[in-house]
Amino acid sequence: MSVNLLNLKWLNRQMPSGRGVFSIFLMLLAVFFTSCKNEVKIPDEISEIPVSLTVKRFDKQFAQVDSASLPALIEEFPYLFPGDYPQAFWQEKLQDTIQLELNSEVEKAFPDFEKETAALDDLFKHIKYYYPKTSLPEVVTVTSDVSFRRPVILTDSLLIIGLDNYLGPKHHFYTGIQRYYAQNFRKEQIDVDVADAFVNKWVKREGNRRFLDEMIYHGKRLFMMEQLLTLKDKNEIIDYTPEQYEWAMANETDIWTYFVENKLLFDTDSKLLSRFINPAPFSKFYLEFDNDSPPRLGRYIGWQIVKAYMERNNIPLQMLPAKSADEIFKEANYKPRR
Repeated sequence: MSVNLLNLKWLNRQMPSGRGVFSIFLMLLAVFFTSCKNEVKIPDEISEIPVSLTVKRFDKQFAQVDSASLPALIEEFPYLFPGDYPQAFWQEKLQDTIQLELNSEVEKAFPDFEKETAALDDLFKHIKYYYPKTSLPEVVTVTSDVSFRRPVILTDSLLIIGLDNYLGPKHHFYTGIQRYYAQNFRKEQIDVDVADAFVNKWVKREGNRRFLDEMIYHGKRLFMMEQLLTLKDKNEIIDYTPEQYEWAMANETDIWTYFVENKLLFDTDSKLLSRFINPAPFSKFYLEFDNDSPPRLGRYIGWQIVKAYMERNNIPLQMLPAKSADEIFKEANYKPRR
């Protein structure tokens, strides 16, 4: 391998033992992030935007309904009862043992939805600030048979949230699901997933197949989410643990050096997506420290490139999705933090 990753290797050797300079660095970072988090506030021009979402707990209503009252529930929520299934199907589901357990576990985790509603209100205040014509959706909470690949559905008028996807990473419902997915099955991730669904409507792929294009595509999404979730820790925005985010920050220079010296930026090899973009247990440099690295480091670097571009160019957030990967990369003049 042509690139020198001595610093990266050294840092990773420190991690298993928990000793040395790197562990001290992590502790200092933790203190820094904690103090910063306590000081973060939503700007007045955003916090004063009137937003009050309406939340309907369909999950609770379905858990309490019986055969006699089921038709009224179907009439109230017709979009949750596909016409392909007869009413007898839903009557049987009321007594299904798996559904009963779903009802019970969701009720334990979400006896109310007040904290989550407040977080969603804050998110939509930000959305209304940048996109004032956006209408507020009605929020409907459901059980979804753990449809974790699409935990939220957002339309212009409706936001459906599958609460059984947010019961905690160690919940027994998630046995058999890869850990790198399950680590984010937390209720604190609900507003992040909703922000991601909103941004998905605006940021589109350009159609090119270069590694750089995919990096910038995800970098745009993450940057926009960051602006909509000003109270969130950065690691939550990219679905990292705090330790994974600190690893990416500490090794940013070496990651970028690896990408550049191995001429990956303009490469069209589809394997780069599985190595550095797509969900996975770790990134794949094909070096000895791979198992210690966080996944999706191509997205992380793309995020930093877009940040550098936005810092150098005074443009409204709404204009970012239309900017090409080449323009962003050229004008960002990205230099990793050292």
